[in-house]
Amino acid sequence: MDYVKTLHDIAVELVHNKDHLEVREMPSLDEDTLTLVVYADHEDIARLIGRHGIMANSIRRLMSVPSRMNNKRLDIKFESYGEE
Repeated sequence: MDYVKTLHDIAVELVHNKDHLEVREMPSLDEDTLTLVVYADHEDIARLIGRHGIMANSIRRLMSVPSRMNNKRLDIKFESYGEE
């Protein structure tokens, strides 16, 4: 399964500036852990995280279903670039 594409497909529907959205897989010390980082504009990251982190937790929960089926631990981080 392409976790990067799946997470990008979910996030792109939630942001305004779709051209500045990027999802990258980062190396991990544990081979059973997959680390994904979502990069977007500050306002879009705030939208992806949501109030009290509710949206970010929902995205993590949604993405955890296929990762558990493949015996992987998924770590998703949200980073902004641009002006705050």
